[in-house]
Amino acid sequence: MAAKKKTPKKPSPKPLLMKFRAKPAGNTTSKPTRPFGDPVAAPKPHPNFVVIPSANKQPQDLSYDLAKAVPPGVIKAINSSGQMVFFSVGDTGDINATGITRDLAVQMEDLYQSSPAASQPAWLYHLGDVVYYNGENTDYRDQFYDPYKFLSAAILAIPGNHDGQTIVNKGDPPDPEPSLKGFFANFCDSKRQPSQSSPYRLTMNQPWAYWTLNTPLATFIGLYSNVDGSLDNWNDNKHPQFNWLISQLKTADKNKALILSVHHCPFSLDSEHGGYGDILDAIDQAVAASGGRYPDLVLSGHVHNYQRFSRKVGNGTYAHIVAGAGGYASIKAMHKLQLNPQTSARITTPFQTTLPDVTLQQYNEDLPGFLRITITKKAITGEYFINTTGSGPQSTTPFDQFSFNLVNKKIT
Repeated sequence: MAAKKKTPKKPSPKPLLMKFRAKPAGNTTSKPTRPFGDPVAAPKPHPNFVVIPSANKQPQDLSYDLAKAVPPGVIKAINSSGQMVFFSVGDTGDINATGITRDLAVQMEDLYQSSPAASQPAWLYHLGDVVYYNGENTDYRDQFYDPYKFLSAAILAIPGNHDGQTIVNKGDPPDPEPSLKGFFANFCDSKRQPSQSSPYRLTMNQPWAYWTLNTPLATFIGLYSNVDGSLDNWNDNKHPQFNWLISQLKTADKNKALILSVHHCPFSLDSEHGGYGDILDAIDQAVAASGGRYPDLVLSGHVHNYQRFSRKVGNGTYAHIVAGAGGYASIKAMHKLQLNPQTSARITTPFQTTLPDVTLQQYNEDLPGFLRITITKKAITGEYFINTTGSGPQSTTPFDQFSFNLVNKKIT
């Protein structure tokens, strides 16, 4: 009997390296002034990339099912009604004790309690910067658990730069904890269990700092844009998160909505930060490498205001939203948009940016707020609620709203 021939193993695909923008001359000594209307800032010097400490063991499977975080009745209600609702906001760490984070949490709870069962938000999707300034575990009681102790919905999260930061400013003493220790302890615990910081909410058992959330109606790809606004180390010859993003875009269920979240926003017209080119390039390069499927919605924080952009990609028009007015910044400290250099007037919407495919459709730079997003098989509907920070009930009428048609990939 002839010996069976061994089938040669296929070589593993070579990891792709993201192509970074060249830094402009002088960018290491001063911040270049951004032209009026430019939604993407010049590349950063990138001195602050912080590797996830090796004490955190990355699992092979970075996916997580919503059913692990919510009661069984929630999943049943989603499947029965054909719609799924959730809140979303970023930059909530109220280290300044202004009470805004708690005010927004109470407003969310009021909306939750007043909604019909089929429309109750199933969870809050946090867009990063949970705790300021260095994400220390000891700060979770005051900045996270106490403000949200009345909110019935589960809270899932991606980390922001302050969650992973180890030094606030040059010359400051190092953080006594490793990067992301508080985030991993409270959101990536080995199992859901009572937190040492609060009896009112269990810890979460998400798989990793960047991870995929699987739900009945949508796939959520959550990225970790580190401390400096990039997915991977510039100087490394491996770009693991970038390659993971490509794989998730390739395998995401085409019969469900696709939502991408990342703390550092690709686009912003604020005068302090601006959009992050590395994140924009990572999204575009990963979409191209994965076969061309663009996320139906991109959610970000980092900039402390609300901005909703529309971006034309192919035959579709997609929403990019900044929702970073979650409570860290007081009203006076919220990030303001660029002023018209000729008239010193505020931007009026719709506003065509310097990128021909990107338009600012709406913004709020004056008051804190949060998103409520509803997903069906046909559409993603978004509503942004503001909080006047005054006493008494808040308005249940959204400041802004939009709808994205999942069939023709256009905002209506």
